[in-house]
Amino acid sequence: MLAAVDHVQLAAPPGSEDRLRAYYQDVLGMTEVPKPPVLAARGGCWFEAGPVRLHLGVEEDFRPARKAHPGLRVTGIAAYARRLEERGAKVVWDEGLPGHRRFYSEDPVGNRLEFLEPLAGRGRRG
Repeated sequence: MLAAVDHVQLAAPPGSEDRLRAYYQDVLGMTEVPKPPVLAARGGCWFEAGPVRLHLGVEEDFRPARKAHPGLRVTGIAAYARRLEERGAKVVWDEGLPGHRRFYSEDPVGNRLEFLEPLAGRGRRG
């Protein structure tokens, strides 16, 4: 039986770890967590913020997905969007999901990220 999503894996090109750290730590406010040594040898990096875990793994012929993305639930979405913009990240608002405020952004290697917050009085979809 499924209980939860443990993490979401995104791909990144070789040698991009410093740019990823700058974005996921400094822009998004996540914390880097050490990878197990056997996995660290492969490159990439892992980040956490509360229950959210994102793993960035190196892919030799990396191309960012055009549509696939994680949807990250936030609180105080307007303030969070300002945080991203103040740190140089592009924020694109989208009103297409009823009952939610949401925007999209991209990490420095082109991975698409969705940030969303239910409107007051709205619960989880589904």
